[in-house]
Amino acid sequence: MTTHFITAEIDLTENPLTLKKDIEERLNQEGKPLRWAITNVDKTQQKAYIESIVTK
Repeated sequence: MTTHFITAEIDLTENPLTLKKDIEERLNQEGKPLRWAITNVDKTQQKAYIESIVTK
């Protein structure tokens, strides 16, 4: 098992009630998330930027 630092973009124009689920689904594509955080939000492009540590 190895750990990897992952960055991801999430579209905020989708349903805000499913934001956590959308983030976790995106990170699960890369491995099993240990922790993640929203580190930046671009209001003009409606994007959230995520940083995460995942295991593979």
